[in-house]
Formats: sequence, C-alpha cells, structure tokens
Amino acid sequence: MRRAAAAVLGLALLAGCSAGGDEPGTPEDVVGQGYQSGDGSTTTWAAGDRTEPLVLAGTDYEGAAQDVTAWRGDVVVLNTWYAACPPCRAEAPDLVALAQDYSDQGVHVLGINVRDAAGAAQAFQREFAIPYPSIADTDGAAVAALQGVVPVSAVPTTVVLDREGRVAARVLGLADGSTLRALVDELLAEGGAAGEPAPTGTGTAAP
Repeated sequence: MRRAAAAVLGLALLAGCSAGGDEPGTPEDVVGQGYQSGDGSTTTWAAGDRTEPLVLAGTDYEGAAQDVTAWRGDVVVLNTWYAACPPCRAEAPDLVALAQDYSDQGVHVLGINVRDAAGAAQAFQREFAIPYPSIADTDGAAVAALQGVVPVSAVPTTVVLDREGRVAARVLGLADGSTLRALVDELLAEGGAAGEPAPTGTGTAAP
C-alpha cells in the first residue's frame, strides 16, 4: 500500500513538468519549451514555525547511501528533477555553482530524481558536471517523505533545510540562482540556534 501511494504521488509530481498544457489555471511555461512547472514562487518559514526535522534517505546512482539526518548541523538543499525536464536543465548550472561555492561552508546539495533509469540520470550528471549526489527515487519514497513535511507540487521543486534539518524554504519550479544563495546565506547566518528567528525571504507561511 505504501509503495502504491508513493507511486501515485510521483505521477502527480511529474504532471507538474509535463509536455503541452493549455489547461486553465496551469502555471506559465518557465523556460519557453512547452513544459509546465511551478512559477518559481518562494515560501520561507521563520524558525519558530518550522516543523520537525526531515527524515529522508535513499541510494544514489553510484550505489552509495544518502541520508539527510547525517548532515544535521549543516544547511541542506534538496532538488527534485529528471533529465528531460527543461526547467531542471535550465537551473542545473546554478545548482552546480551553489554546491561548489558553498562546499567549504558545509552546505550539502542532494538531488531527488523522480523518473529516470540510471543511464539517463548519469548522462545528465555528466553533461552538467554535477558534483553532488542524487537519490534514485522512481518508487516515490523519498518524495513521499518530503511531501509529508512540505507541499511539493511541481518538478523541479527545491527545498532548503536549516541546520537542524527542518524545512526553512521552498521554491516551486525553476529556482533562481541568486534566490537560492540568499536563502542559504540566511540559514548559515542563523548559526543553528534553536528558536532563533530566521530572516524572511519573499514570504512566510506554515506548511
């Protein structure tokens, strides 16, 4: 039953970045290639409004175990993607630069691939010289864990965790590089103190 529910959730997320789509109420094509995704809207949560730490794990395409609980004390950036999704390709260079520029500050980036077989995912990683791992999540288990904490309704979606592993920000759709850096900088500045207020970004909301 859990696997079935996760699979249904995965299909719903894939609909967030699907070909065509002139349906009323769907977001605009964020990269002009006929795909639908989120509109790039950013939501942030003040420290006092954040939920319990996220528990999310999986196996990457190199066969290594990845577990966000091992990175408590550091800021973590999670990004859902798949290789044929144009917004995912458009934002890849910014995510690569973020991972490289913040690695010495203990910031971790983890991809969550919701669709691809290993060959397609690894080809994408080589094409963009991705320096960070991605969880193979075709069964939807990792996304289901994320969805249980914060609404995720498009691919790509980027979620930023504070030093305690709590969801502090979410970007639906194509993530702007400068926006991601601002979010990470704010969380690094918090210093990991429990209950310390977080600077707000483009808005605050409760999950």
